[in-house]
Amino acid sequence: MSSPSGHRGPPSRRRQSGRATIGAVAQAAGVSRATVSRVMNGLPTVDPELVERVRAAAAALGYEPDGTAQSLALGRTGVVGIIVPDLGNPVFQAVLRGLSSAAGDRDYRVLIADSHERAEEEPILAREIRRRSDGLVLCAPRMPDEVLRQVATVRTPVVLLNRRLDGLGVPTVSVDHAHGMRAIAGHLAGLGHRRVAYLSGPANSAANRVRLATLRTAGTGRFALHQVAGGAHFEDGHDAVERILATGATAVVGYNDLVAYGALARLAELGRSVPGEVSVTGFDDIPFARYANPSLTTVAIPLEELGRQAWNRLWAHLAGEEPSPDVQFAPELVVRHSTGPAPVAR
Repeated sequence: MSSPSGHRGPPSRRRQSGRATIGAVAQAAGVSRATVSRVMNGLPTVDPELVERVRAAAAALGYEPDGTAQSLALGRTGVVGIIVPDLGNPVFQAVLRGLSSAAGDRDYRVLIADSHERAEEEPILAREIRRRSDGLVLCAPRMPDEVLRQVATVRTPVVLLNRRLDGLGVPTVSVDHAHGMRAIAGHLAGLGHRRVAYLSGPANSAANRVRLATLRTAGTGRFALHQVAGGAHFEDGHDAVERILATGATAVVGYNDLVAYGALARLAELGRSVPGEVSVTGFDDIPFARYANPSLTTVAIPLEELGRQAWNRLWAHLAGEEPSPDVQFAPELVVRHSTGPAPVAR
């Protein structure tokens, strides 16, 4: 029988040499090699008390599992992927924070791909990410419905974020864009605006289509709506202001906060009073919306929570559990200083 001092010696030598084995961890923790393997691979079927014992033993021995061997044995990489249309947009940055934080709690890492608003790139990126990850989040995909159906129904677990498609059969976390736009329409109509311009987003954005259609319907009988081509970035809003003013609109609804912010900047350059002459609203409530001059009226979306909820559903797939039901978040109107009563006609 080994003496206590003899038992402590090998872990010290292994820790110095870095050659600790899974068998040594199992012996130190008083469990089987299979249990150590399940703990190291993050499987949710191990008693929490055993998890703590195994991790403590592994730390004491300096044991580090072979990541390549783990992946081969389990068919897992410890990585999930996400495709976003524009990584420079604070909306998607916030979603990523929520996703990566929640994934990190399960010792997963997030592989990020930016399609740069090019819908044709998304299926290519999806194929590449699937080779390197265990699951995929499609965030606000721009691809057509028929292509999305093909991409989303491949064997790798997929979660759809910020877009809905009936009959797709994959977990979905979405935003009720119509609810948010109805709130904006009611706010502007209540302020007496009778001519409103919608500064539209990317043509291949499903959210843009819903927001425009809702604003058109909600404005019927309340105000005339003028659609002005825009985009998704500051410069798109900045460059569209002269065309907006040419419509005679007294209020501008931006596809998102970025284009609204760009419009505010150009209106200031032209010496136009906001909201005295023109009211401006955005959509999303990104962090600096409140710091615009004037502060931006918008609708707020719980962006980081979208990312967390997407991870929860992806993890359920990976753990062999039933994903939670689809969830849709309703944006809330946030009234600030960029909107006011319609100017009195002279």
